Amino acid sequence: MDIQTVTLERQGAVLVATVDNPPVNALSHSVRAGLVDAVEALESDPQAKALVIVCAGRTFIAGADIREFNKPLKEPRLGVLIERLDRCEKPVIAAMHGTALGGGLEIALACSYRVALESARFGLPEVKLGLLPGSGGIVRLPRLIGVEEALAMISQGNQVDAEHALETGLLDEVMADDLRAGALAFAERIVAEGGAIRRTSDLPVPTIEPGFLDAKRAEFAKKFKGLDAPQIAVDLVEMMSTTPFQEAAAREYATCKELIASPQSQALRHLFAAERAALKIDGVPAEVEPREIRTVAVAGPGVMGRGIAICFLNAGYPVVLLGKDEENLSKGVGGIRKILESGVKRGRMTQEAADEQMSHLTPTLDYADLGAVDLVVEAVTEDLATKKDVFARLDAALPDRAIIATNTSFLDIEALASSVTRPENVAGMHFFNPANVMKLLENVRAGRTAPDVLATITSVGKKIGKVPVMVGRSEGFVANRMLSKRSREAQFLLEDGATPQQIDKVLSGFGFPIGPFALADLAGMDVMAAARKARLAGMTPREQACDIVDKLAAAGRLGQKTGAGYYLYGDDRKPQPDPAVDELLAAHRAERGLPQREITDEEILERCLYAMVNEAAKIIDEGAAARPGDIDVIWTNGFGWPTHLGGPMFWANRIGLPNVKAALEKYSALVGEEYFRPANLIESLVAEGRGFYD
Repeated sequence: MDIQTVTLERQGAVLVATVDNPPVNALSHSVRAGLVDAVEALESDPQAKALVIVCAGRTFIAGADIREFNKPLKEPRLGVLIERLDRCEKPVIAAMHGTALGGGLEIALACSYRVALESARFGLPEVKLGLLPGSGGIVRLPRLIGVEEALAMISQGNQVDAEHALETGLLDEVMADDLRAGALAFAERIVAEGGAIRRTSDLPVPTIEPGFLDAKRAEFAKKFKGLDAPQIAVDLVEMMSTTPFQEAAAREYATCKELIASPQSQALRHLFAAERAALKIDGVPAEVEPREIRTVAVAGPGVMGRGIAICFLNAGYPVVLLGKDEENLSKGVGGIRKILESGVKRGRMTQEAADEQMSHLTPTLDYADLGAVDLVVEAVTEDLATKKDVFARLDAALPDRAIIATNTSFLDIEALASSVTRPENVAGMHFFNPANVMKLLENVRAGRTAPDVLATITSVGKKIGKVPVMVGRSEGFVANRMLSKRSREAQFLLEDGATPQQIDKVLSGFGFPIGPFALADLAGMDVMAAARKARLAGMTPREQACDIVDKLAAAGRLGQKTGAGYYLYGDDRKPQPDPAVDELLAAHRAERGLPQREITDEEILERCLYAMVNEAAKIIDEGAAARPGDIDVIWTNGFGWPTHLGGPMFWANRIGLPNVKAALEKYSALVGEEYFRPANLIESLVAEGRGFYD
């Protein structure tokens, strides 16, 4: 039985309906029913002249209850409530604070008037879940604020503030404080002036400039590559502009229902839930409190260290930047200043904000200056002996409760933890380059890491705007370990007869923002060759002999920085095929005695992606990742796996693990069993008739 989440009281001639459905006042059945009852009470009470809808807690109605998405909806549905508000014979005022999102904003749009605190924000974020508003957001919002403003909110899902909402006509009044009192005064004024009813549904649709919608379709095709909902939003706005209101509202609702069942929405909703599940750390009870982090240090002012420092400066943390010598430290400080200045030039921050951040940066060469630091992120060169030395010196200088987090990409975190007297304070915080841009943060637990340390690095990761995912010890952890298998197959495919441009075209066509060879040219062949050298001892004989990267680097083809790598580059930096690379690959095949054969696009896609999925299954089996969803979060936020496909594990699950297993067996025979033997987890799940998410 539903608990009561809407209470009704009279204040003179005004009824006040208060929604109290913690934590975010979601539109559960009890809320919908309670608001319908409030409208009925308003109309049946001759003494009541207006209704104010206000919310308790920290926010106005923040949208649908996602827990009801896959269940039959109980009446009244949201659309019934919206229709009841729209045809109410007395004025209804929505009084908003916190956020008014999705269905919450649609409720406000169906009211006669809208008021809000100046701190409130408004949005229709459904598109981020592969959905669109289905209860009047598309047919009402353009009538109220214009087509261009409305389409921006609907297609991008971004929030607008109260000042902007007032300027565009979304709000009628903004209040500095005491929303309830202000809304009551507003309602009393409306009643005193005659109680005018203003239905958004009665407003005309603003004129749409010729060519505007076609231009938006072209823009969205590039901006939202592969996503259906933004394009459908344009179609619905166009439909709304020429269709009677009730018919347009019915078509909006029907489209929303179709999208809920679509594979894209299922994938995006999966990621929405997976990101939240990733914040739950196995073995760490919810009641474990994170340690307080007031000051952060970054050891190593190189390119990665600078980016990490900026992450913390952006979030308001004072940062101590530790360098090994004056030249090294000076370059680091200069690099940070340059990045912040670039942000000012691009309009991403003010000069005052950049100056403020620089004032919170303390460069030092002395470990003794770390005595008040609560967290240090080590980002020195990827050499175990060097890192162990830095760890030992940090251990001697830091307070007993300070956390030491390494940014290593592949070194053994247990070996680093053994360098200190308090291994329970050691963990990994693996940022991705450029650290101040990339969203993913792989947090790494060592064998003796304290639970509150794990809670702390997760909490801090969120505070600095990252998507933190906890992983276990494993060479390359999760993201890079899987990437190495895709890279291996891309190299092997070159040996077998494919071209860089064919492989890049297939993978970018799948939805990745850039192909592996264009990405290698961007990173630099010298960097790729150095990384290959560091891992050479652990490679198979075929991988060791596949030295195409080394040959390109030796030929001075370092990528974009030299104008030639896998591709040729002109002043526009656009990659162009180069016959010299074809010759280099032909010579490599001849040297290795490898025949060239025709490679299909299907083989490229399957080998590159199934190799990743197979490795991911091994990672889960080993416990290096807690959940398949964690891997999906890592790859959609770290390496551009298309979000509308839900991540590699969700994608493989949709294909069906028996089909994945069959493909792995096919390529075991073609490429080698050591590369494609199905993981034990895949074998067992197929035998049991289950998938990754069963």
